[in-house]
Amino acid sequence: MGQGGVADESEDMLVEESALDVPGRKYGVPPAPSEGFDANHLRVYYGKLFPHSDMFKWLSYGNDGKHPGCNQTYFRRREFSFTLDNDIYLRFQSFSSLPDMEASIKQKRPFKIDLGPIYSVDPSKRHAYAKSVDNVFTPVERELIFDIDITDYDDVRHCCSGADVCLDCWPLMTVAIKVLDRALRDDFGFNHILWVYSGRRGVHCWVCDAKARRLSNEQRSAIADYFRVYKGNENGLSKVSFVGAALHPFLARSHTDVLREYFEEVLLLKQNILSSEDKYEKVLEMIPDKSVAAELRGRWQAKQRSQGSNEDINVVRWQQLKSLLQSGRFKGQGLRRTVEEIIFFFTYPRLDMEVSKHMNHLLKAPFCVHPKTGRVCVAIDPNNCEEFDPTRVPTLAMLMEEINMAGSREEPYDVNGTSLGKDVTYFRISFLQPLLKSCKEEIENSYNTRLQQSKNPLSW
Repeated sequence: MGQGGVADESEDMLVEESALDVPGRKYGVPPAPSEGFDANHLRVYYGKLFPHSDMFKWLSYGNDGKHPGCNQTYFRRREFSFTLDNDIYLRFQSFSSLPDMEASIKQKRPFKIDLGPIYSVDPSKRHAYAKSVDNVFTPVERELIFDIDITDYDDVRHCCSGADVCLDCWPLMTVAIKVLDRALRDDFGFNHILWVYSGRRGVHCWVCDAKARRLSNEQRSAIADYFRVYKGNENGLSKVSFVGAALHPFLARSHTDVLREYFEEVLLLKQNILSSEDKYEKVLEMIPDKSVAAELRGRWQAKQRSQGSNEDINVVRWQQLKSLLQSGRFKGQGLRRTVEEIIFFFTYPRLDMEVSKHMNHLLKAPFCVHPKTGRVCVAIDPNNCEEFDPTRVPTLAMLMEEINMAGSREEPYDVNGTSLGKDVTYFRISFLQPLLKSCKEEIENSYNTRLQQSKNPLSW
């Protein structure tokens, strides 16, 4: 399961009030920051930089206004989960208002905030319904979410492994964003999609359209299965699964518009996929005709190269592989498809399917600070995602240094005076404002429809 996905429903853990205070620390400008994550700095981060109001507006989906069509219980039925110091874990937190939420976050200073579904009743009062025969406490709404972790690509990246990530393997996340974002918009008609850097090794996707939030688990599973291609079967020849004689139009488009280019022009070179025997053997194993694989192996072991060519060895060998498989010399089943299968295996998005299939999974909230890296979980612009650099994301230490500098000049400071300001502005202008406009239109239309039906109860 990805880092953001939490499925168990363990009981809340009680926290002593004193455990949340830092002795001797005054609320204000902190001392010079250390590298990485310093929990003492969360007081200032949540006090001055965290966009409480924007988060509240997002999660209210227009229901925080005075319009008679607003559902005043909407926000308070959202589950929040806090992870505190020493892995103290608080589930089923809920808040009645922006001040209530903001006060709790400032007081508890969670290391991580996860967001769960909207329940049928206030999740903090779920025990009152525990013995109900009607199963009153149940998730009724939740964003369609996707969790993509670069550790799931460890068999195709050679620069890093585990939680490590660099600019040579990060393009795998860029590919995932490009492929999924276009399909969600073009194939499913969603408009309000938020991409967020996880803070360490992956990306999260929040699909926030009303029709996405109201999907059943069965419908979520169907959408997740629509994207399923990678099967990772080490015991078989094929590690991707295609259905039918020709690629599905979505897969064909992904291959033509994104995958092929990133494989041949970026990943092939950055990951040196065919540069040595231990690497190219993984590719040769995917060729179903052993005689074809043997011919290529013989060429590559002999280090045959085009005479006088200065081309990279990965490029030369890839061209040899494509030419041989697509030459028509061999009549084996699916040889031409093998080129596409190799590209898909190395580049196609690998999703944590269970996170997407069920409403009750939790996912880390945007603008959290990752407790391992100290990096803020900022939004990513899908239209310019190839420019996103995870190594340049604002860190808690960086933000504290910027606040220190502002404090030394005796100037008031807020998020707009830090490197996080542009990220909050992007979230607000590019995602939140269009979303709220749509939500308010829906609330107005729904209210007018109900009003009209009440005036004319016999209308069909």
